[in-house]
Amino acid sequence: MKVRRIEPAEAEAVPVSTGKKQNRFLHILRKHWMLLLMLAPSFLYVVVFSYIPMTGLVLAFKRYNQAGGIYGSPWCGLANFKAMMIDGKIGMVTRNTFLYNLAFIFLGVVFEMGSAILLNEILNKHFKKITQSLMFLPYFISWVVVSAIMYNIFNYEKGVFNHVLTMLGSTPVDLYNSPKAWPFVLIFLRLWKQTGYGSVVYLAAITGLDQEMFEAASIDGASEWQKIRYLTIPCLKPTMITLVLLAIGNIFRGDFGMFYQTVKSSAVLQPYTDVIDTYIFRLLINSGNVGVSSASGLYQSVLCFITIMICNHLVKKANPDYALY
Repeated sequence: MKVRRIEPAEAEAVPVSTGKKQNRFLHILRKHWMLLLMLAPSFLYVVVFSYIPMTGLVLAFKRYNQAGGIYGSPWCGLANFKAMMIDGKIGMVTRNTFLYNLAFIFLGVVFEMGSAILLNEILNKHFKKITQSLMFLPYFISWVVVSAIMYNIFNYEKGVFNHVLTMLGSTPVDLYNSPKAWPFVLIFLRLWKQTGYGSVVYLAAITGLDQEMFEAASIDGASEWQKIRYLTIPCLKPTMITLVLLAIGNIFRGDFGMFYQTVKSSAVLQPYTDVIDTYIFRLLINSGNVGVSSASGLYQSVLCFITIMICNHLVKKANPDYALY
C-alpha cells in the first residue's frame, strides 16, 4: 500500500477540529489567566454600564407605565417619534448641538495644538511647568462653580462687571437677557476650560517626535517658525485626525453640565443655547413622558452613529492609515 506524503502547505489547509479549537482556547485561558483577570473589571464595567442599558431602548417604542415597567408596558409603534416631531423643537436643538460642537472641534484643534506647540517652545522649565499648570487648572473646576462665578460677575443688578460699568458712567449689560451673545460666551467658556487638558495629547505627541530632524533643519538654517510649519504640524496630523474623528462621534451630544448649569432654565436663552441633552432632560422632568424622552435619546444616538460612520468612511478612502477602523 502506497502512503501519500502530506506537504506542509496541505497540512496547513487541513481544518482544525472543534475539539482541538476548544482545547486551544482552554490552553490560552490557563496560560493567560492573570491577564484576563486584570481585564475582567473593565470588561464588566463596559457590559454593565454600556451594553445592558441598551435594552432600555425599547422604551422609545412603548407607552411607558409604572405598573408594566420597561418590558411590560404596551407597545405604541412610532407614536413617540411622531410626538417628538410635533413638538417642533427637535430641529432647533439638533441645529444648536451640531453648530456648537462644530465650533468646539474646529477651534479646539487650533487652540489645543497651538498651545502645545507654544509650550514646547518655552525653554525655561520652571516657567513652562507653571504655565502648563495654570492652563490645566480650569479643567478641574466644576461647571456649577463656573456658573456661580459667571452669575456673580455678570448679574444685571449686583454683578461686578455692571458695577464697574456704572462707576465708569456706562450702561449696564444684561447678559442673561441677551440670547445672541451666548454662543460666543459658551464657546469662550469651553475653550477656556478644555484647552489645557486637550493640549496634553498634542504635547505628548510633540515630545515623542524624532529630534534629529529638528537638529538637521537647524543646521540647514531653518527658523523656528519654519520648523513648526514644515515639521511639527505635519507630524501632528495623524494625532489631530484621530482626535477629530473621536470628537465627531459625539457631534450631536452636548456637554450637559455646561449648557444646563450656565444657562439654567431661562426660556429667553433657549433658542440659542438649548441642545439635545438639555431638551431631553427638561422633557423628562417637566412632562414625565418617558417614551418621548427615550425616542429623543435614540434619535440622538442614531445621528452620532451615522455621522462617525460617514466621516470614518471618507477618511478611509482618502488615507486608510488615518481611519479609526
